Amino acid sequence: MATREHRPYHEHITTDPEILAGKPVVRDTRIPVGVVLDYLANNPNFDDLFADYPRLTREDVRACLAFARSAS
Repeated sequence: MATREHRPYHEHITTDPEILAGKPVVRDTRIPVGVVLDYLANNPNFDDLFADYPRLTREDVRACLAFARSAS
């Protein structure tokens, strides 16, 4: 199992079986990591992303990308 040192996203990404059936989400939101990644795959404009999801921060997006890299 990876330690926190190997998971740079741990402060921004969380899973909880009671939130969206345990899908990884941006901490303190109900925004799934998959939604952020799909959004960026279809429209890589960060200004649009932040306009549509104003609770996201650049650090949240970096954490989503790091999460995706670690899962591959």
